Amino acid sequence: MQSNQGSMTREAVRIVEIDEDRSGQRLDNYLLSELKGIPKTRIYQMVRKGEVRINKGRIKPDYKLKAGDLVRIPPIRRAVAEAEKDYRFISVIEHIIHEDDLMMAINKPAGLAVHGGSGLTGGLIEALRAHRVDLPYLELAHRLDRDTSGLLLIAKKRSFLRRFQEQLRNKDHLQKHYDLIVHGSWPDHKKRVDLPIQKVVLANGERISRVNPDGKACETRFRVKQRFTNATWLEARLVTGRMHQIRVHATAMGHPIIGDAKYGDADQDLIIRPNRMMLHASSLRLNSRAQSALDNPLKGFSVVAPLEHRMKAFLEKLRSASDHA
Repeated sequence: MQSNQGSMTREAVRIVEIDEDRSGQRLDNYLLSELKGIPKTRIYQMVRKGEVRINKGRIKPDYKLKAGDLVRIPPIRRAVAEAEKDYRFISVIEHIIHEDDLMMAINKPAGLAVHGGSGLTGGLIEALRAHRVDLPYLELAHRLDRDTSGLLLIAKKRSFLRRFQEQLRNKDHLQKHYDLIVHGSWPDHKKRVDLPIQKVVLANGERISRVNPDGKACETRFRVKQRFTNATWLEARLVTGRMHQIRVHATAMGHPIIGDAKYGDADQDLIIRPNRMMLHASSLRLNSRAQSALDNPLKGFSVVAPLEHRMKAFLEKLRSASDHA
């Protein structure tokens, strides 16, 4: 019988010179990106024991790297499981909708996790690294829920990642728009929902968000795009970015997203029978005020992801049902 535990490999000592793109990054974050699959506790242990050194000297995990620094990365024992080593079985290349020297934009399908973990062998980022071995740096610029489709940006340079996340923290500058289909008839006057949201960890370890007066302030803007019999197609813009914010706000208004297994209406879903959660990240763009800033590194930035085919088909189904009602 063959063992499924894999074999052990031992790498050699590496001395890596830090380039301008990595300048300013914390040492611990750099090591986490360089030593993928190595537990965080082991990485901190290596730094604490002096196995990792900068310019031949001991250093703390929060040290900010400088261009020209020489980083000693010690030999690492890794368990190699052949079944988990190659993620090329996950299809991602055909979902790339834009690529340049700094980043790529992917129209992620619903059901694909953005990264491995929580029992998953791999996700989109692991698959992308396996397919694009020509690119030394690929990092998620932000995240999407597994069951949400749509626009996901991947940084090819740390300089882009840093600048993009700076803009992402300023919700007035970088605007994120979503398409969603909810149960019932969304009222036209309900264009702004600002209920505070609190993150909760359940007894089984699952993380969810709930509307709670003690939660963090947040705001979602909604606009009706089309009405159907017992359903509404909406556009949502995130003014803040709390976990599951659109899903929680829609449910709190009495109009949960169709197909949302966590916050939705299971009885109504049984009637309407969706084939996925009807939430899609549609676009990311800088507003006009930010676009006019001459020193803005993302000047002219705007990316749009077309609706996934299953969501488009569901909209057609709703239109047909409404026309014959």
